[in-house]
Amino acid sequence: MRAYIVPKSSTGIEQLRRIDLPDPQPPGPGQVVVRVRAASLNYRDQAVVAGRYIGGALARDTVPLSDGAGEVIATGAGVSRVRIGEHVAATFMQVDPSGPPGGAVTTLGSPLDGMLAEQIVLYENGVVPLPEGYGFEQAATLPCAAVTAWNALMVAGRPVRPGDTVLVLGTGGVAVFALQFARAAGARVIAISSSDEKLARLIPLGVREGDTINYRRTPEWEQQVLRLTAGRGVDVVVETAGTGTLNRSFSALAIGGKVGLIGVLASGESNPYLLMRKQASLHGIFVGDRAMFEQMIAAINVNRILPVIDKVFPFEEAVSAYRHQLAGSFVGKLVIRI
Repeated sequence: MRAYIVPKSSTGIEQLRRIDLPDPQPPGPGQVVVRVRAASLNYRDQAVVAGRYIGGALARDTVPLSDGAGEVIATGAGVSRVRIGEHVAATFMQVDPSGPPGGAVTTLGSPLDGMLAEQIVLYENGVVPLPEGYGFEQAATLPCAAVTAWNALMVAGRPVRPGDTVLVLGTGGVAVFALQFARAAGARVIAISSSDEKLARLIPLGVREGDTINYRRTPEWEQQVLRLTAGRGVDVVVETAGTGTLNRSFSALAIGGKVGLIGVLASGESNPYLLMRKQASLHGIFVGDRAMFEQMIAAINVNRILPVIDKVFPFEEAVSAYRHQLAGSFVGKLVIRI
């Protein structure tokens, strides 16, 4: 089968290699083989190929990308949740069903082989049916970015309610999904980006024109957030930048608000004491489990939410997809067709 690998000790995109690998062995008990039809990129994948992800450089050659969707082509003994021919998306976290309750959770794309290959073996509890009407490319956007956004809004702390205000940082996959879920829940969304062009692309998704902030022109954007909310602040910050912007996110909160900490792009010191006077909370978000994924799909089905896909690359141009993501000139998700 065709696949890409990130070589052991890789330090950059230029080392990503397309190779031929043997087809997977027949699935074992509780496992399925999925013919992958599409995969999508997350910022995590840049860290993996650069050798800067959690734990450092890869210890072995690894098929990259955690997010993908395809068709079940084989099932192992005892599989009952899915059937051959079913269209599924992989969950970011894979849990051996034969292991002990609360056993180790491993993740696709590092340390496990990921989705940038024609076939993959997964656990049956590590796949979910696609949302209604979704194709493979749409479904491939969901496992990390969408579930992360859902967790930050609806699972961690108090769920978003109608009339709340949500602040999203940037226009990447997590931020755009958070925007869509918040609007479906009846919340107002304020969005921050360095690009007026990208902010303009959020208006059709439900952000009001006056609720966009270019942080290059307004570096103290938390003050503008407070002005836009008449001094009240926001109920939720989907913090996709990192510790370098946390103090501003804390300052932008309303009394009793919450911050979902997701990003690692901006580093710096933060002051958690700012949360005290806001009676606010900080939640570390690391994607989410299958139950969250399934709950999110139910909401997608009811609200007819479709992902924002900036560009689809053919399999042969996977390296170009990485470079396009690194350049940052996109909104939503980048997908690779397999």
